[in-house]
Amino acid sequence: MSSSPVAGPAATGPSSGSDAAPTARPAPDRPHGGPGRHGRRVRPVSAGARPGPRRVARHWPQYLAISPYYLIFTVFMLFPVIFTVYLAFQKWDGIGDMHFVGFQQFRFLWDDPVFWLSVRNTLVIWVLSTVPMLFLALVLAVLVNSTKRFTAFYRVALFIPSITSLVAIAIFFGAIFSNNFGLINAILRSMHVSAVPWLSNEWTIKLVIAALMTWQWTGYNAIIYLAGLQAIPSELYEAAKMDGAGPVRLFFSITIPLLRPIILFTVVVSTVTGLQSFTEPQVLFGSEASTNPNSGGPGQAALTTLLYFYHQAFDNNDFGYGAAIVWAFFLVILLIVLINWSLVQRKERRP
Repeated sequence: MSSSPVAGPAATGPSSGSDAAPTARPAPDRPHGGPGRHGRRVRPVSAGARPGPRRVARHWPQYLAISPYYLIFTVFMLFPVIFTVYLAFQKWDGIGDMHFVGFQQFRFLWDDPVFWLSVRNTLVIWVLSTVPMLFLALVLAVLVNSTKRFTAFYRVALFIPSITSLVAIAIFFGAIFSNNFGLINAILRSMHVSAVPWLSNEWTIKLVIAALMTWQWTGYNAIIYLAGLQAIPSELYEAAKMDGAGPVRLFFSITIPLLRPIILFTVVVSTVTGLQSFTEPQVLFGSEASTNPNSGGPGQAALTTLLYFYHQAFDNNDFGYGAAIVWAFFLVILLIVLINWSLVQRKERRP
């Protein structure tokens, strides 16, 4: 007898006949928000749903624990920043009434030769300190990374200058580079070399401040570079050595390209901190600033922009003009940071 073919779900089921179990059908999908398994309505949950007020109130101890930071940040950082924006358009001596002057503060700032002198001094000191500082930091990081012994001692020794009091460092450098009784000039006289007026000449003043900043922050940047060097796989260096690459080729073909993000970070941070030099000239030439608040040393050679702001705001009690100086210089710093960013990232953007 021939049997007709069985198609559909019955072909996969048990033997045909009255004893065959019925094939289970999949239950139809319930619409979102329909009754659940036990007759209760299921509330749809979206992937991007935000916690409601009850959920926030449930975790109020956690929010209360972190609230002091945000309160302190708002009162002592966010509010002063916003207030300086308002203050830049006012004329105020800190005690009397404020008088709205619009953009007059910025017009006077544009024509102020002392402000542009301070900007020029700040840029020169920044270049004299940042370029050798980052170069020496990278060299020291490579040397420490290549050593096998006393690495912990080297790291501590490199980091100590960055945590030393800046006022103490400025006093120490002022004593070393003193014109009459400084250690450097004493060594030069012992070698029958004429003394150098370190704290009187326009360029040597900038060199002293740049040397101070270089000494303080070289170790800090070296520690950052050292962390980046230790993250580079050693297999890359071993493969390059097998191909005949020397130390110089390894440095410029492997180390520098792989350290480019870290170099960009140190350039940006060094730009922001280097352009904010204030304590160094203030401590080195504080006595002369008392007789002439805008001096910044002989020939105004050490008058940085933040020092000029300080004198205008707190010595001349012109807080509106001080706020205008700060915001104008903030735009200068932002422009320089963007230029540095584009220069360091230029090779990565090339096809």
